[in-house]
Amino acid sequence: MIVDRQGRRFRNLRISLTAACNYACTYCVPDGKRLVAAQDELSAQAMARGVAYLIEAAGIERLRITGGEPLVSPKLAAFLAEVSTLGLQDISLTTNGQLLERKLPLLIESGIRRLNVSLDTLDPDAFRRIARGGDLASVLNGLTAASAAGLKIKLNMVPLRGQNLDQVMPLLDYCLQHGFELRFIELMRMGHLAREANSFVQQFVGMPELLAMIAQHYEYLQADAPVDATALRYEIPGQGFFGIIANESVPFCRTCSRLRLSSTGWLHGCLSSSNRHFVGDLLDKPRHQALPALQRLLVRALGDKQELAFSGGVTVMKIIGG
Repeated sequence: MIVDRQGRRFRNLRISLTAACNYACTYCVPDGKRLVAAQDELSAQAMARGVAYLIEAAGIERLRITGGEPLVSPKLAAFLAEVSTLGLQDISLTTNGQLLERKLPLLIESGIRRLNVSLDTLDPDAFRRIARGGDLASVLNGLTAASAAGLKIKLNMVPLRGQNLDQVMPLLDYCLQHGFELRFIELMRMGHLAREANSFVQQFVGMPELLAMIAQHYEYLQADAPVDATALRYEIPGQGFFGIIANESVPFCRTCSRLRLSSTGWLHGCLSSSNRHFVGDLLDKPRHQALPALQRLLVRALGDKQELAFSGGVTVMKIIGG
């Protein structure tokens, strides 16, 4: 097991199944162009082999499948079939929900029981402005179907000043009504926002402001969360829970256990580091050759983690998953 001087180790793997996405959200891509699959993306079999090697080399326990948008990937079914046999404690998936209703039978058959669905507004016009793709009705229909099938659902909202701040309470009310847990994610200085400081500052909404807005409508209590959780979690007694991923206001770097694998075979130990480590060539090697080399790269990836707080990164978030 690989552990750093702060006691951190990799427990949670987020794998970007593809860089392709059917949205072009304003906080992800600056030019409105939808991202497409990279020409050198790994096969489903190679990615599943990567997960298996990382379970053994790093002690990975939980897997989150991300993108881009994983539901647009033709590799999804084959990848799920492979990783569902690896004995992980949990496999979940993050999606924008646009194709959720169509893909739901596959997810259920593959053993997916938890979803994180990105949804920044319940206003159709604002939805089109922010996502620059898809339609709100399809997402809501997918959520209804997934909930009826018994999946545990969290919604992810990025509050943006001037774009969707008026949706904080409508989305919270919607989640409480439907039994979903809403996660507010503070805007991150990633990709173009790392370079455009003014744009970041103008749009950023922090945890104190969010809690003050919620306090005008609900009483809440801080709830328990795992020690390596990224979200501060709150309970509205008798109604439900919400959380805030406060990467700027209350950094969680000291306890981060996340490792990311891109669709093109690069390991990222930290979103706030430009360092990355290529493992794609190891995934075609037999176990006895791949594992020692992989462990050496994991030591370097763990060393990339920030000690105190996120300081921004130039990597486009959609390429390596949320």
